[in-house]
Amino acid sequence: MKLSVKRGWNLRGWDTFAGESYLIGRYFTEAGARRAAKRYLRRLEKDQPAAIAGPIQDKVYVVRPDGSEFQLP
Repeated sequence: MKLSVKRGWNLRGWDTFAGESYLIGRYFTEAGARRAAKRYLRRLEKDQPAAIAGPIQDKVYVVRPDGSEFQLP
């Protein structure tokens, strides 16, 4: 059985300041996407601290294979 990343889980960022989305990565599993999202959020907090960036800090979304998405708390 061949696995397709295109139908897998994606991690998408949203640049609040520019109003643009960007692909962070593609993953075979939800668990992999969640782990990557947590790592990316830690890096984002280091690069764009919420205390300074406030509401313009980038957002991160996990995109399910069906296209729906959610944010990690």
